[in-house]
Amino acid sequence: MRPIFAAALAISALSLAGMPAAPALAALEQGARAPTFTLPAAQGGRRLTVSLDRLLRRGPVVIYFFPRAFTSGCTIESRAFAEAIPQFRAAGATVIGISMDDVDTLERFSTQECRGAFPMASASSNLIAQYDVVLREGMSRRTSYVIGTDGRIAHVHDDMNPNDHVRETLAAVQRLRAARR
Repeated sequence: MRPIFAAALAISALSLAGMPAAPALAALEQGARAPTFTLPAAQGGRRLTVSLDRLLRRGPVVIYFFPRAFTSGCTIESRAFAEAIPQFRAAGATVIGISMDDVDTLERFSTQECRGAFPMASASSNLIAQYDVVLREGMSRRTSYVIGTDGRIAHVHDDMNPNDHVRETLAAVQRLRAARR
């Protein structure tokens, strides 16, 4: 190998080694079966349990994983979902926010930032791994899934930017509703 080429290759390798890894896309692709769950949750100051299987009997379910309650991006996203709840309901869907925060924190977050509009559930690291949304220990990626009544993933939006999750998932739910007609 020529010395100049070898030096350039070594410099490239060193610069790549210092770069952060690109975020992995959610492994659950459209059509995959969604892992089922029953989780402790809070909505508007009251404790409850949410079960994916039970909710799917009523219609599609939007689950959005978020890194941590009371952080700026998660607050923006949760408020946007809260404002859009009437549109999700009109399309026959249920929304659930999921993080690894404890239920006490989610109870406050649900009341203060989501105005009690939908349940906020506390997930274990096992469920976070099953949905392939691990950001780092104790935190999930910002990933939204639309799950059809057949229990399969109908839509995935995996982006740490909170801005498009509501628009993307609402459009997917509306497409599901149109397809059922």
